[in-house]
Amino acid sequence: MIKLIALIVSIVLQIIAASIALRFMKLTKYRLSWILLSISFVFMGFRLIFQLLEFFRGIPSYTWQMIDLWLGVVISVMIFVGVILIRELFYSLKRAEIDRQRTEKRVITAIINTEENERKRFAKDLHDGLGPLMSTVKMSLSALGERIKDPSGTDILNNTSNLLNEAINTLKDISNNLSPHVLMNFGLSSALSAFIAKINQTKAIGIDFKSNMEDQRLEAEKEVVLYRAACELINNSIRHSGASRIEMELSRHEKFITLQFSDNGRGFDTSSLGEENNKGMGISNIETRVRSVDGVFVLESTPGKGTSALIKIID
Repeated sequence: MIKLIALIVSIVLQIIAASIALRFMKLTKYRLSWILLSISFVFMGFRLIFQLLEFFRGIPSYTWQMIDLWLGVVISVMIFVGVILIRELFYSLKRAEIDRQRTEKRVITAIINTEENERKRFAKDLHDGLGPLMSTVKMSLSALGERIKDPSGTDILNNTSNLLNEAINTLKDISNNLSPHVLMNFGLSSALSAFIAKINQTKAIGIDFKSNMEDQRLEAEKEVVLYRAACELINNSIRHSGASRIEMELSRHEKFITLQFSDNGRGFDTSSLGEENNKGMGISNIETRVRSVDGVFVLESTPGKGTSALIKIID
């Protein structure tokens, strides 16, 4: 009785396995390897059915024994050949995955390059278009000041001139943030030093920056990625962490470039970043940019113990 139940259960499971395998043939584009494996599942089912029939007959005949034996041989051959050939299927899937990753990387790189080009264009338009106009207005105000004798008019003129100077400085800051000329002309280390110096002047937060790459340059794309990532990490700490101190180190070790970041802010639970709705655009942008240059981005944080990050790329 136990043998009968085992045979029936085996037949049912074998039929289900065979039907599933046959349905997958279309997904594998009818590759010979999967066809052989699928047919071997079907033959296994037939073999179990023959064994069930023999169970009811009582004493197995020589004919049924030979059928069972040769079915086993055929099944073994088909499985052997199928397993040998199925390597092609796995290689094909691997190649498809590699092609997908390459395509994704090209798309991400194109988006990032387009974004940077638009930043440069907008910064140039501001600097070369609006900048000279405001400088001309300032010159006109200076010339007008020599003709105004009324003290109240002089006060108004001086106030207007001060506002114009502030507007010009703001315009320069916006233009520089969009496309830092220091980054393009002097490199990553100098650009980060200049950016951090401006923040330190505000006394809003203290940033300690170290680097062993003062006179070294990287590929332009990698410099932009690291610069944007560093700025985003700093801005996140200023806006969200409540930190009073940030430490950042840019260093080269043989063929690797690393950017290490840490703050003494309130920290947060990094497990929440696994939920797409909780992942900020800043973190996503850093991950996307770093991945576009085949880099690694690791973010660690604990509530009450600050946040640290590591970016590592190959020079």
